[in-house]
Amino acid sequence: MQLNFIGNASQVSSSGLTIPMLDPSDGEVFDQIQRSNAKDIDDAVRAARQCFDTGWSKTPAAERGRLLMRLSARVAQGVDELYALEQRDCGKPTRQARADAVALARYFEFYAGACDKLHGDTIPYLDGYSVLTWREPHGVTGHVIPWNYPMQIFGRSIGGALAAGNACVVKPAEDACLSLIRVAQMAAEVGFPAGAINIVTGYGHEVGDALARHPGIDHISFTGSPSVGTLIQQVAAQRHCPVTLELGGKSPQIVFADADLDAALPAIVNAIVQNAGQTCSAGSRLLVDQAIYEPLLERLGAMFEKLRAGPASMDLDLGPLIRQSQQQRVWDFLSDAQADNISMVAQGSVVDVAPETGFYQAPTLLRDVPVEHRLAQQEIFGPVLCAMAFRDEDHAVALANATQFGLVAGVWTADGARQFRMARRLRSGQVFINNYGAGGGVELPFGGVKSSGYGREKGFEALQGFTTLKTVAIKHG
Repeated sequence: MQLNFIGNASQVSSSGLTIPMLDPSDGEVFDQIQRSNAKDIDDAVRAARQCFDTGWSKTPAAERGRLLMRLSARVAQGVDELYALEQRDCGKPTRQARADAVALARYFEFYAGACDKLHGDTIPYLDGYSVLTWREPHGVTGHVIPWNYPMQIFGRSIGGALAAGNACVVKPAEDACLSLIRVAQMAAEVGFPAGAINIVTGYGHEVGDALARHPGIDHISFTGSPSVGTLIQQVAAQRHCPVTLELGGKSPQIVFADADLDAALPAIVNAIVQNAGQTCSAGSRLLVDQAIYEPLLERLGAMFEKLRAGPASMDLDLGPLIRQSQQQRVWDFLSDAQADNISMVAQGSVVDVAPETGFYQAPTLLRDVPVEHRLAQQEIFGPVLCAMAFRDEDHAVALANATQFGLVAGVWTADGARQFRMARRLRSGQVFINNYGAGGGVELPFGGVKSSGYGREKGFEALQGFTTLKTVAIKHG
């Protein structure tokens, strides 16, 4: 049974209740976590505040960097342990789970080097005055981490917050939190002070709500659905607490007739099957120049038919979905496609040895999806790619921007002028041209516009959000 981690100590929830952990590959219970409540959140916030007030806020930036570097090294040393936890918890194939653990080490390494690079400015002002700005931590930051990429999002969120000098209270998703508990323990092992990182598990409506409402939380970082993001904002607004929100996407891959299809097609496939399509930045809409629409779909369909889903340990193209309700959500979307006569181009397969009790979905390629259909408007969060044709550049831009989301877009074209035009015209937080994801670099600021949220995580830009700016004006003499 897994316990909360508060003040560098493992603690049973005050509720005395637990939540079963299911292995998505077979649907079986393999562990228990704490079903925490508002009292546990209060304990964690108090531990974080004591840490911040009694030393962490005064720890030199270089020393915070050294601690983060030691944590990076400890995570790198424990990659095998961490990826095994994440694989069992989330159903990730081995390559993906291992990549997430490696990325976590890299996040801590990046922010370790950034700690003593964060600084303010001096501002020209009236004669006889010196004016300067300081970047100061908020204090105690709250972090709601989703189930699809626990380690990666923990790294980019907690790494940035710690680098800026905050103490953290973390509420992981109840579906996937074991790796984060272990990382918090590793942080204590390498010397992080008690209360710097606190992990409280439980349901969103109980623990997440208590975290968002707690008056001791000075900033909230949330990654999840737009509906829950709205609730977080509403609660935070009541006490004027700043928030950083990443709320998903319906990201387009835009392929022009002059694109290098040999380079584009593997990236397009990977962008929808990675993590079984359960990715905020999944390339879930495929917009294709009508001049190459039919031949591209023929090639892509052949690639889809070779894709295989199966148990995480088999390390296939994709593993299971996270839970039965998510599997049912994908089934409902596909049922709508069938009812509305939306054609399927091709579908991969689920291997015969996959347990029937697991939460599997074969990768599916649909064509001629109307732009107004919910398949083209809503996050499916599964391995379903929706294709549609466009007439010209203006039409492509109109289709790409025709959703409430604006997280990521991919553009495939050899025309240099068009590359810049598209990058300017697309309403998206990230635009990748002739690539998609750029290797997931931790240095690249990440976030969205419109209903995809606001604020940025990853890169140096994230440190701005985890600090507040203080202006100091000094009159001489």
